[in-house]
Amino acid sequence: MRSRLFPCSARLRAGLSPLALIAALGTASAETPAAQPPQVVAEPAPLVYARVSEDPVPTLAPSTFLDTLRMAERYQAYAEAGGWESLPADLVLKPGAQSPTVPSLRHHLTLTGDLPADARPSDRHDAALVAAVKSFQARHGLPETGIVARQTVAALNVPAGVRQRQLAASAARLMGSNFPFGERYVTVNIPSATVEAVAKGAVARRYVAVVGSTDKPTPGVETRITDINLNPTWTVPVSVVKNEIIPKMRKDPTWLAKNRIRILGAGGVEVDPTAIDWKTERAVNYTLRQDSGLDNSLGQVRIDMPNRHAVYMHDTPSKSLFARSVRFHSHGCVRVGQVKEFAGWLLEGTPGPNGPGTVWGPMEIETGIAMGERRDIKLTKPVPVAFVYLTGYATPDGRAHFRDDIYGLDTPSPAPSAAAPEPQTTGAIGPRPAAPRPPRPEPAPAAAPPAAAKPEARRAAPPAAAPRAIAREPVMLPPGLVGPRA
Repeated sequence: MRSRLFPCSARLRAGLSPLALIAALGTASAETPAAQPPQVVAEPAPLVYARVSEDPVPTLAPSTFLDTLRMAERYQAYAEAGGWESLPADLVLKPGAQSPTVPSLRHHLTLTGDLPADARPSDRHDAALVAAVKSFQARHGLPETGIVARQTVAALNVPAGVRQRQLAASAARLMGSNFPFGERYVTVNIPSATVEAVAKGAVARRYVAVVGSTDKPTPGVETRITDINLNPTWTVPVSVVKNEIIPKMRKDPTWLAKNRIRILGAGGVEVDPTAIDWKTERAVNYTLRQDSGLDNSLGQVRIDMPNRHAVYMHDTPSKSLFARSVRFHSHGCVRVGQVKEFAGWLLEGTPGPNGPGTVWGPMEIETGIAMGERRDIKLTKPVPVAFVYLTGYATPDGRAHFRDDIYGLDTPSPAPSAAAPEPQTTGAIGPRPAAPRPPRPEPAPAAAPPAAAKPEARRAAPPAAAPRAIAREPVMLPPGLVGPRA
């Protein structure tokens, strides 16, 4: 009976009237399964998002710079004391397992505060150690399984000196910031590939993001979110026209039409693509704009935040990347998972579509999108937003957090005779080969202080100014935070 009725449920979904449905039911009862096989209707696959931390402590807070600077000094002490032992790369420890490597693991996690100092000594991966491993995994953006395997071992084996350098470099990038923390603000930590909506000092919502690839990095930005665009159009950047669209048009002259991208000349007059010689690069002299729609590269929502880099946050029609643990694939802008919910949070306090007394709730946002026309909604109160690059940072609760240095900004360029830098990876990404850079002249060395005076001199040295945006060249670290002494 179930197989005979299934085709009628498909007809109901197709929009048959009740009389037509009754007729269809009568026909279905007269048909045999052999004569009328069941119709299988494919359902769209549910959206899957990578799991993100539920920790309410923000990545970026007013005290982050000083907290991170102090944590860098603590890790300097760890490094000078010898750090921690490396574990076998193929080590696997499941809860309850026994291994001679467990005491070394316990020492490491006690040192970093994940395992209480009064925990009972043991060579078994007991409940207390499982909890400590989960704490360590949370601080490194890894799945909180409590199991010690490849990625966790890779993170555990990063030397203390490398961790100190990550903290020091991140602190240097925060120097000189004038970010206007308020009751509500947004943080994108680029190495974490997440977006945090912060309200009253706590993370109200955290979203999966896709950020810039290594060859098209997302820049550091401090600005304000001013508008939400529903059904946005996309003005194609010149670099994309030159490097991607022109080669596609040379292969397929109908590519622009298939993707609903118009060519606009002076005064916004539309230009016929066949009037352009695609063997040249003349197309970069025109404006290429993609119409609104489900297949628009910005999806259905764009979050406008004026800045000199012309980057912003937006939706995307290609949502499969949100399920990945490694999400460095964009052209520099930030794609946000569950962006409609995020837009609703940003629009809190902004009058809804019917004026004062109404709100922009989920239904109002969906209705605005369903109308199909571009709509720009100005926030009543702009929301501060910061794109930051923190591979190591400390939170007010005294915990140090680490992420992979995906853009390679933490390690200064080695001198030609220097050894290769230590790998800075938690195992989420593979080691990235360093791009060759021309040698730079070394500054004149300063007179070295007496050995006994080194600690005091290091603490007293004034910090150097640092740019607010992420530099393409590695940042110079504050004096005294340049790694273990020889």
